[in-house]
Amino acid sequence: MEQPLASGSDSDSDSGSRSAPETLSEVVRVHLRKLCLHEFPCGIGSWNRSRFLPQTWRTWRELTPREEEPVSPGEETVEALLGLVRSPHSPWALVEDSSAEDHFLRELAIQNPLMLKDTFLYSYFRSLRMVDKQVSLVDKDLLKFVNLEELILSANKIKEVNAANLPPTLKVLELYGNEIRSMECLCAHPPPGLQHLGLGHNKLLGPLESLYVTNNYWPNLVSLDLGFNDLTDLQGMMVSLSTLRHLRLLVLQGNPLALVPYYRGFTIDSLTRLCVLDDITVSPNEKHQFRGFSLSGDFLAQEAQFVVSIGNVKGVVDTSIWDPEPGPEGPFITYNYYVTYDFVEEDMREAQCSIPALKKENPITLISVSVDTQGTSESVSCLPWQIVRPSSAELVGDELQGGSEVQLLEELQEANESQESGATEMGESELSFISGHSALPVPLSSINSAEELAKLRPRMDPRLFPSPGTVLFSTNHKPWADVISYNYEMQHTFKDLVPLKAFLLSGTTVTIVEEKIVSWAVVPLPVEIPLPAKKGKGEKDKKETDGKNKKGKAEKEPRKELRQEPSVLRVLGSNLVALEPLLAGESQVSTVCNYGVIRTLESDKMTLTRDLKKTKKGAKKEKSKPQMPSFDSDYQPEPLTVEVQIQLNQYRTAEEALRF
Repeated sequence: MEQPLASGSDSDSDSGSRSAPETLSEVVRVHLRKLCLHEFPCGIGSWNRSRFLPQTWRTWRELTPREEEPVSPGEETVEALLGLVRSPHSPWALVEDSSAEDHFLRELAIQNPLMLKDTFLYSYFRSLRMVDKQVSLVDKDLLKFVNLEELILSANKIKEVNAANLPPTLKVLELYGNEIRSMECLCAHPPPGLQHLGLGHNKLLGPLESLYVTNNYWPNLVSLDLGFNDLTDLQGMMVSLSTLRHLRLLVLQGNPLALVPYYRGFTIDSLTRLCVLDDITVSPNEKHQFRGFSLSGDFLAQEAQFVVSIGNVKGVVDTSIWDPEPGPEGPFITYNYYVTYDFVEEDMREAQCSIPALKKENPITLISVSVDTQGTSESVSCLPWQIVRPSSAELVGDELQGGSEVQLLEELQEANESQESGATEMGESELSFISGHSALPVPLSSINSAEELAKLRPRMDPRLFPSPGTVLFSTNHKPWADVISYNYEMQHTFKDLVPLKAFLLSGTTVTIVEEKIVSWAVVPLPVEIPLPAKKGKGEKDKKETDGKNKKGKAEKEPRKELRQEPSVLRVLGSNLVALEPLLAGESQVSTVCNYGVIRTLESDKMTLTRDLKKTKKGAKKEKSKPQMPSFDSDYQPEPLTVEVQIQLNQYRTAEEALRF
């Protein structure tokens, strides 16, 4: 037995509340029950029953005009009942986002509740909007809505739509935010008069999807939204879309294919009748700039290009002001500062720095720290990128569980033995800081158990590790300054666009790192002093010669040989930079990452005092005294910030695109 569409029974309501509806028809029934069309102030009840009693026959003498009888005691007038559903302050008022159909049905249930039959409801609805109702199946009961023209089923759990269950009268179909993986299901029996199809924010993937957007399936389509899927075949999509003679509005942004620099120009020239692309009107100038560009599609590389720029860093506290003065043998402490960011894995040959001065004089690299068995170390250079791979070094930072501890310890010991054997000529072995992995703070030879190895984990800041599948890039290392200017610029080129889109949705992490390097003077071994020779005739001349050359020898004394301890890395600040606007049509993301204030009034005073001492000699020569600036009581230190810009390359003309 078929269930009535507008049933108001309590049992139906209870069953609907116990189990979440899945089919569209059940969702519609639950929605109508929530409108309370058969409950006060709607429907028929003690509040209006006399209006719907059978009419009694009257004689011809009683047919003379007379005043309308007053409402029975305990009942409400129609105007009073309508006021209860129309007033926004009434407890019977609908929620703000209710549709016009919902308001109409509520008022109709007061004025003429006898009309609310299934036949009326199926013919009344021209628009159904069921958003975020957990719908997973569009069933055949939808065909009963004989006049339905608009169906909106966004933000549900629909994986596939049986097009045979769609009314042929449909003109608008929106399925945003579902789990649809292919348009093939819609092309079995597509509504012939459909004018708008919205499939954005689904899971459409693969080059075959372009086969389902042709004139054979959608002869009257005017507007098509396929944004934020995983479509990659731009040229194949343009070939199919060019068959849609009535297409005027198109949305493809958010797909990997829209990341290529020639996307907009190629689309505009391929679809000459298009009026709006990605919610931006296609201008006549754009059509002119890319005229004939679609003929060069076979010569265009399917790759995306980004340029990452890092400017000034401000608000860094000078840590050296708290360090003691070094003695004759040390320690000599230096500090360097650099900025890191992660980016999706790419072909290493494609990444390149676009600043020649940085490539030649001050290469952009990730630091490598060399550690020997005596604890000495030095800094060397390595590639400015490194793919993240599962390795023993990564396992050091993870929790050691079960038999993996012994295996990890054996691997590290083997690595240490191989490093020691290969360092006989060099005198040291190297443990590189690769992709954010800091060097082990103690030699591997001193690790005797897995428990001691696990103790190393707290010393490794997880913010120095990139996410799996990404690469950590670093600016050049610079000493402290009030404003540290990097002028860093790196171009990234990607051919695998689907992982790139996923990365842009997650964003990149920008981190400011302080590197502390402690060095000690190497004490030379004692050398036997030969006995003094007997005084001869030439002793006097020799003393005179030594006296003349004494000054020159002092100036030519060799510099002290230093040994370095492993670098100590400290994260000053780390922030996530959202890159989703690049998918939504923006050409660049420019921001100033603010990490908060790490300076203090005391540190700024100490830094300024030290700088004044350094300039004291120069001030004396100029006969002027440097003045100590005053710090007000409401003085606020400058926050730690870094300027970051990520730009997506986009061609503005066909000439520019063909030039590259």
